[in-house]
Amino acid sequence: MGQTLTEKILADHLVEGELTPGEEIGIEIDQVLAQDTTGTMVWLQFEALDLDEVQTELAAQYCDHQTYQFDFKNTDDHRFLRSAAGTYGAYFSRPGNGICHNVHKENFAAPGKTLLGSDSHTPTPGGLGELAIGAGGLDIAVAMGGGAYYVEMPEVVNVKLEGELPEWATAKDIVLEMLRRLSVKGGVGKVFEYTGDGAASLTVPERTTITNMGTELGATSSIFETDEKTKDYLERQGRGDEYVEITADEDADYADEVVIDLGDLEPLIAKPSMPDNVVPVREVAGEKVEQVIVGSCTNGGYEDVLPAAKMVKGREVAKHLEMIVAPGSKQAGEMLARQGWTAEMMAAGVNVSEATCGPCIGIGHVPASDSVSLRTFNRNFEGRSGIEDDSVFLCSPEVAAAAALKGEIVDPRDLADELGDLEAPGIELPEKYDGSKSDLITPENAIDDELIKGPNIGAVPLKDPLAADIQGEALLHMEDNITTDHIIPATSDILKFRSNIERLSEFTLSRVDDTFAQRAKDSDGGVLVAGENYGQGSSREHAAMCPMYLGIEAVFAQSFARIHKANLFNFGIVPLTIDEETYEKLDKGDNIEIVDDVAEAVRSGAEEFTIRVNDDWEATTSLKASERERKILAAGGKLSWTKQQYESDSGAAPADD
Repeated sequence: MGQTLTEKILADHLVEGELTPGEEIGIEIDQVLAQDTTGTMVWLQFEALDLDEVQTELAAQYCDHQTYQFDFKNTDDHRFLRSAAGTYGAYFSRPGNGICHNVHKENFAAPGKTLLGSDSHTPTPGGLGELAIGAGGLDIAVAMGGGAYYVEMPEVVNVKLEGELPEWATAKDIVLEMLRRLSVKGGVGKVFEYTGDGAASLTVPERTTITNMGTELGATSSIFETDEKTKDYLERQGRGDEYVEITADEDADYADEVVIDLGDLEPLIAKPSMPDNVVPVREVAGEKVEQVIVGSCTNGGYEDVLPAAKMVKGREVAKHLEMIVAPGSKQAGEMLARQGWTAEMMAAGVNVSEATCGPCIGIGHVPASDSVSLRTFNRNFEGRSGIEDDSVFLCSPEVAAAAALKGEIVDPRDLADELGDLEAPGIELPEKYDGSKSDLITPENAIDDELIKGPNIGAVPLKDPLAADIQGEALLHMEDNITTDHIIPATSDILKFRSNIERLSEFTLSRVDDTFAQRAKDSDGGVLVAGENYGQGSSREHAAMCPMYLGIEAVFAQSFARIHKANLFNFGIVPLTIDEETYEKLDKGDNIEIVDDVAEAVRSGAEEFTIRVNDDWEATTSLKASERERKILAAGGKLSWTKQQYESDSGAAPADD
């Protein structure tokens, strides 16, 4: 039986294990990336490993979340990140140069390579045939030090795209259709591999829209085969020599298959407040809109903004709303400006913003209360926009621009009929991507050769080795789909403390219960109870680090999101799975004791643990963990374990096993 594209890349990088779904494998990493809200801790952890320089082929540090630098803490973080890149040999992308995924796609993403990034949307370059995976910052630090990255071998699912997109349907509608069918949990433990004549019809920017938002399915990654479209894109970027043809074997064995006839698609939209709450646009047409934003790492490229610019040219957006365009990179913004499209948008009443993540995480352009915001982003979790009771819809740039012109949600096909002279803009690539590279500082041109730490930059917290006894109060009993935004919000008032865990921990789970952090301190820790898919969303390791800092010893959940579960191991918190009956029976305030000798049970490979609740009843929980993960847990976390391994190897590059 032949190999899938994913299996071929993994086989080329395999250092441990076998490519059997569900089994843990270790792979070599070619490239790593970090952004500014996760990067500070990545480099502090890299410093703690006592290494002299980056060991991967390429490392890139981007500043994209906190570009406005509204506080000295943000500016200090950026200066520290610049100094870390210079000290250890990484590329440094200055604030305002663009979102990490967009800039990496333009400059570094390459077919057949592996990429590990401390951001959940790292799979974006899968549209170029790169196997890219999001992970916690500590995993990034270890990979940069030459260590393998360990992950459960995912199932590979063939998403067979047939036919071609009709007018007004877009790549965004393809991934929204995937979410409509499979939900935000439908990709857990899977890689989606896009094939078929429909996939071949898509340009690289369209493909990267899909691979970027595959993260919302919970997927480990998403990837396309390479072809002439891939080669063409790289040549337009001036990187044609990096093209490699890589495809699945004709007799490749897939775990499952999803078939989508592109000709059947129509403009879709995700209603508040989950990316899988997808319906046809016509189903919600007429809803008044007060804000429209085109941008983000999903739909912020030159090719994404251009259709919206074409639609508003010579027209005006509705008087009662604001339309904002935030290009995903400075390259995209510069090209649009040089070609006159920025002026056309401004003349139509559009506000052009800096190339930043910004509004996607509630920094700037926060919606008004009791209003609808249409965005071309990838997430619409409740409160993520910067206001708790928001009403955010996700859609394509074409649907967004149509709403801006009409003043309400409208299917662009219907608006075209109404206006008479509105044509479907389609997808258009420039002859050459010729934006400036002045804000991308190479390791050879590094400014700093030592770390510069401002007063807000703290130390990496460490946990003691796993104890024999775990007992504590259930401080929270949470529902399904608790996101990392719930655990550690990313709004402007909180994000600036990402490099200061003591201060950041005060906001832990504040979106669930604003008394939690203080109660955890008063109780000297405790445990958490949650439903399914606990920890979905961002890769931020702070969502495990802060609970650890507050003394949380274990999380009991019906299921865990992949990255967050890995982060719990990395910071010494025991992730135990419970069944629905136990979940329903447990309650906030219960005293939960793990009856077993926890440390010994973890080390010996025990998979079942008995819990006693209020000295009244007992239940069985389970721990699914590899031998390596058990050693990490027993040591109190990955940093302690890796340092032990590094020291025992007498100076060799750190490994996980």
